[in-house]
Parts: sequence; C-alpha cells; structure tokens
Amino acid sequence: MKKIKSENQILIMLAFFSISMGLWENFRQLWLQDNGFSATNISNIISIGTLISVIGIMFVGKYIKLEKLKGFVSCSLIIKFLNLIFLLNLNNKGNINLINISVVLDVLTGYLVTTSIYPLITTIVKNNTIYSKRKLTEYLFKDIGILIGGILIGKNIIGILINYNVCLFISIIFLAIPIIVMFNMSACRNIDSKQSGNISIIKYILKSKLQVIYIIYSFIGAMAMSTALGLKMLTLTNYFEFTDSQSTNYLLIVGLLADLIGILALKYFTPKNDYITITIKFGIRFVSYVLAFLSNNIIITLIAMTWSILISTSYENICDGYYINRVENKYQLTFTNFRYVVRYLGEAVGVFLCGVMYEIGLKYMFGLSAFFLIFQIWLAYYLIYLRRKEEYI
Repeated sequence: MKKIKSENQILIMLAFFSISMGLWENFRQLWLQDNGFSATNISNIISIGTLISVIGIMFVGKYIKLEKLKGFVSCSLIIKFLNLIFLLNLNNKGNINLINISVVLDVLTGYLVTTSIYPLITTIVKNNTIYSKRKLTEYLFKDIGILIGGILIGKNIIGILINYNVCLFISIIFLAIPIIVMFNMSACRNIDSKQSGNISIIKYILKSKLQVIYIIYSFIGAMAMSTALGLKMLTLTNYFEFTDSQSTNYLLIVGLLADLIGILALKYFTPKNDYITITIKFGIRFVSYVLAFLSNNIIITLIAMTWSILISTSYENICDGYYINRVENKYQLTFTNFRYVVRYLGEAVGVFLCGVMYEIGLKYMFGLSAFFLIFQIWLAYYLIYLRRKEEYI
C-alpha cells in the first residue's frame, strides 16, 4: 500500500466500506421485518440510531483532532465489524432488545465513518476534484453492494440459500477489507497545525448569513427526502408489491442511472442560471410529489419516487459544493461534522415521520414531503441570491 497515494488508499477503503454498507443497508429493513419488527418499529429504531449518531459526531468534532482521525476511523470500523458479527448471530433468536441495541450501534458506526472520510482526506489534499471523487466513490460502490445483493438474494449456492442473514455475512467480509487498508495506510502528513481546536463552529457559522441559511436548508432538505424515501425497501415490497429481488434491482438500476445523470449533469447539463438548476432538481420533485398525493395512484407515485432518486446526486456543486469549499481549512473538520449533525437530525425526524405516514397511507408520505419541499426550494433560491450578492461586494 506504500506505493499508493494516501488519498487513494482512503478512497479504496471507502469503496469496500460502501460495498458493505450498500449490501447490508439495502436488506436491513427486511431483515428487521423478518425478525418481527413493524414499519413503525423500524423507523423508530433507525431514527434513534441517527439521533445518537448526531451526539457521536458532535463528540468527534469537539474532542477528536485531525492527527487522531485515522485511529478513530480504524476503531469505528473494528467496532462495526464486531457488532455485525453479533447481529448476525441474533437472527431469529427473538432477542428484540439486543437487536435494537445492535442496530443502533450499526447506524452509529456507519455514520461516524462516513462523516470522517472527507476530513481525513483533507489532511492530505483538499480540492473540488477530490471532493467529487469521494462522493462518486461512495455512491458508485454502494450501488455495487446493492448489485451483489440483487444477484445473490434467493439463490441456492453450494447448498446454501442466500437470505438476508447470509447477505449480512457477506457484507461483514467486505467490511474486513477497509480495516486491513486502514492499518496499512500511510500516516496523514499535512495536518494543519492551525485547526480551529476549541473555537466554536457555531460562532463561525453565525458570522455568515449565507452559512446560517445553508445549515437550515440542509436540515429541511434531509427531512423532506427522508419523509418520502426513508423506508424505500418496505415501501417497494409492501405497497408496490415488488419482491425483494425486484426491489433490489429497481434501486440498483435507478441508483446507477442517478450516478450517470449526476456525472453528465455536472459536465454537460448544468444550466448557466442557478435558479433554473434548483427548479430542475427540486421543482419537478415537488410537482411529482403533489401529483402522487392528489391522485393516490401507484404508478404516479412510483414515477415520483423514481425521479427523486434519479436527480438526487445531480447538481451537488450548486446545492452544496460552494458552501462547503468556502470554509477555511482550519474549520473544515468541525464544519463538516456540524453539517452532518444537522443533516442527520433532519434524516432522523424524516424517517420517524415516514414511519408514521407509512401506517396512515402511502400518499401521505409524499404529501408531507412536498410540504417540506416548499421551504427547501425557497431557501435554495434565497441562498443563490445571497451568494450572488456576496460575489458582487
């Protein structure tokens, strides 16, 4: 591994970690359902795990310095690895409380590793290209994990029926590789000795109206997305009556197309007017969600869901990139962690609301999400206005 650049070693680690996450998280909801959990139970436990992750990320931002980040990520991977082995052995044992604890720990360690990747990379190099590579690596290899699950689920291989628990076992194998990579990775070399330390990131954000609005926008955006799509696998299998294999293949195909659209949009199809870009990304989603709510039609709802996933990775340079890269290096770790805290709080609220709406009816998931989208779109337009105003000063 010494001949491979440190930033590429991190991307290799992220690739195998994402395969593991994509494979397991795709079936986690169905695994829990097989172990006696209702949709509401599942949304609640994922929400609790996400909320606890927020506390964990805040801890990292306050107490884990950049020079200690590599060791922290390695420890988080090991804990996640051991916890998944424990969860594997809880299958069909009826130990609901232990499963609850294990799933919360699984969500927590997954978020801690994910949020630490880009700050870890910035200890080596920081530019828009490496940021895009990090995002693309995560998206692409999560889809590869979904592909592996879609190919294997339900198959009988050498006398072994590939079920949700076997997929969990395979994801554990993939998770072992990032641990090996981290232990063989070169030490991070460009630590900024002037990193913010105990300086409050909140005070830093409050100095800029643009960043304050962006943080609010991030929260509402995450909540809107999770309210509609927080329980995708359960929605596809129970409401749309897809099989687990069909649901996996659907998410895989749409996810890969979303990656492709994101790349093409960045290179060829980004409008010169940012207001038009926001309208394409969120305006069409809003209209489709409203139609899904008003019509209560399965086909229209599936189209709305599909468009939302297809456009999800597009135009991140307009929606997020500018606000992230304008942050000074010494605040990068704490700002990244704070941004994830806000985003995951939004996701936690959204997944909880998704579970509540799921029990009432499919159309209410999309109707409530459309309501939140009104505020998200307004904030996105306002951010563009503030950004342009700032550029002219």
